[in-house]
Amino acid sequence: MRFPTISSPHTARPNSTQRVMAEVLFALVPGIAALVWYFGWGVVINVALASVTAVAAEALVLRLRDRPAAPALGDLSALVTAWLFAISVPPTLPWWLTVVGVVFAIVIVKQLYGGIGYNPFNPAMAGYVLLLVSYPVQMTAWLPPVMLAEHPLSLGQSLDLIFLGTPPAGLALDAITQATPLDVMRQQLGMSQMISEIRQSPLWGDFGGRGWEWVGNWFLLGGLFLLWRRTITWHIPASMLGALLVAAGISWLADPQTHPFPAFHLFSGGTILGAFFIATDPVTACTTKTGQLIYGALIGFLVFAIRSWGGYPDAVAFSVLMMNIAAPMIDHYTQPRVFGHASRETHED
Repeated sequence: MRFPTISSPHTARPNSTQRVMAEVLFALVPGIAALVWYFGWGVVINVALASVTAVAAEALVLRLRDRPAAPALGDLSALVTAWLFAISVPPTLPWWLTVVGVVFAIVIVKQLYGGIGYNPFNPAMAGYVLLLVSYPVQMTAWLPPVMLAEHPLSLGQSLDLIFLGTPPAGLALDAITQATPLDVMRQQLGMSQMISEIRQSPLWGDFGGRGWEWVGNWFLLGGLFLLWRRTITWHIPASMLGALLVAAGISWLADPQTHPFPAFHLFSGGTILGAFFIATDPVTACTTKTGQLIYGALIGFLVFAIRSWGGYPDAVAFSVLMMNIAAPMIDHYTQPRVFGHASRETHED
């Protein structure tokens, strides 16, 4: 009998890094299409620029390390990092900030630790947080969804704004950008307005911001595809979203005029994207099933806590990075007992 490989394992594995990453990229397409539909051409430009930068940065680092570039680039992990970063930042982010964020993610967070499989932090979220802390104004200036935009940007205007910093003639940047729904909710609650007053604005949809909640729905569709393909398991998304709903639900029941309806937290910001595409990163997340439930639940509680009392309205990236630190410890204490091995307490008795 002839085997596909000379040395063990002789049979082909059902999954490979390339296949997993390709499925993640495919699952991101509906959400990216929704982002383009609601927020314009800047999303496409960001994705293209981030992709080119990520591939070039990874190839350069591998060359400096005297390692072959083709296998590493072929696993598509650099593209996944690029796409996740690009859809997390505003569509009008200056091009050089996108380059800085992606280079930091690939070179410092990923390759400095040895490449895929060795990085302790999610590269895309580390790059995002670096820019958010360093350039908060640029990182919080989003375009309004097209149905609310007085001056929607064409492809040419988007290119001018991103690469030249030039807004459309006669308009200042403040005239074409606005805060995210999470930021608006936070600011107005800070001014002692009630939820019923805040939601009178046309910015709001059924649960979250108009446009934003449909983007979340399309990312949810991609996440369900990953579950169907068994690329990810249900443990982290379910526990993260469940914990966030529980925390938000308790606060809403206690005072519905100062805490938004729980679904607002699900369909605003990067919650759905984070639950299915970011928190489930197989390298930086927990590996045991019990550990994944704990890991996801703690991310959900941290998202609610930071959104409610922290300094940043959308807390998914910070929550994931903090739990990346704790993932090895959680795995250590949730390892299943090896069959045939009794506990220390049993031996002592």
